[in-house]
Parts: sequence; C-alpha cells; structure tokens
Amino acid sequence: MRHPNLHPKSKDESLTTTNEPSEVVVTATESALLALFLLCSGTAVAQSANVDKDKTADKENEIAILELGPAVGHGLKGGGSSFGPNVAVEVTPIENWLELEAGVTRLFGRHSREWDADLLFKKPWTLSRKAEFMVGVGPEWIHTRESGAVRNSPTVTAVLDFMFWPFGKHRFGWFLEPGYDHSFGPGHEQSVGISFGLLIAIP
Repeated sequence: MRHPNLHPKSKDESLTTTNEPSEVVVTATESALLALFLLCSGTAVAQSANVDKDKTADKENEIAILELGPAVGHGLKGGGSSFGPNVAVEVTPIENWLELEAGVTRLFGRHSREWDADLLFKKPWTLSRKAEFMVGVGPEWIHTRESGAVRNSPTVTAVLDFMFWPFGKHRFGWFLEPGYDHSFGPGHEQSVGISFGLLIAIP
C-alpha cells in the first residue's frame, strides 16, 4: 500500500534543498581562488626577500671597494686641462645612507703638476642589482707646483658617482664620476673633471 507523505516539503524547503550542491560548488571555488591568491602573494614576497637578502649579503661580504682609473680636469678660469691617474677606496658605514670615499689623484698639466686628496660623503641609491647612483660632497686639499711656485689650497668638491656591476655580484665593475671643485685659495679657482675606471670589491 502506498503511504501518503506525512511531512510534505514546502516550496521554500524544496528550493533550499535543490540549491545546496550549487552553494557547495561556489564555496569550494572561492576557497580555491583565495588559496591561489595567498600562494602567489607568498611567492612574490619570498622572491623580493631573496633579492634583498642577496644584495645585503654582497654588501656584508665587502670590506671596501677599490677604484682605479684615469682622471681628467679642466680649469674654468683659464687654468688649462690636466690628466693623470686616480685611486680611491670606498667603505659603507651606514647601509643605504652613507658611503665614505678617500681618494688621491695625480694630475699633469702643460706647465703644472698637482696632487689632489679628498674625502667624500656620499648618499647612495640602488637603481638595480647591477647599477648604483650616488651624490657626494666633501673637503679636498690641492697641492700645485706651477712655474716653480708652490701653492696649497683648501677646496670643496661635489661629485655624481655612477657604478655598474655587469655580473650582478659585487666583485668587478666600472664607474663614472664627474665632479666640480671650488678652491678657497688665491683666485678662488674653479674646475670640472671626470674620473672613470675599474671597481674591485675587497672581501
């Protein structure tokens, strides 16, 4: 005998029961999308952290950077041009904020010989893993012998420093450093110059 349904479902209950599989599918889809988003975000953060870690590791492995190359100078008040070798050593006392460079340059002009010694305070910016840019300023002492006369002049110098590391690792690279000098000695001479050459990291 066929028994009547003692608890017939209402219209609303029937609809609710019918929609349950769809709701389960939607919930599963949302969960999957959320998990994928978190996974991608975590991967991006990890990659960024690895790049920063590699940069920091390179810096921590460096005691100093040696700069070797030629330099060219030109006086803005008729002093003529001069050229000669340049050597400098750079250290980083405050990462991303301060670099110190001590350098010596020997310049030869047509009628003069010159020794330059400077100490630069630089603010660095990392453009990429292979390129850096710095702005520096500091005191300089210039010892000049010209036509038998000797002159010592306190000077202030300002430079722009471009560093390039073609292999990514800070082992060997090259630099380009244009600069401006203003002397406080007799005549208040001014000059512009540029040095360029090889970078060698000292581990």
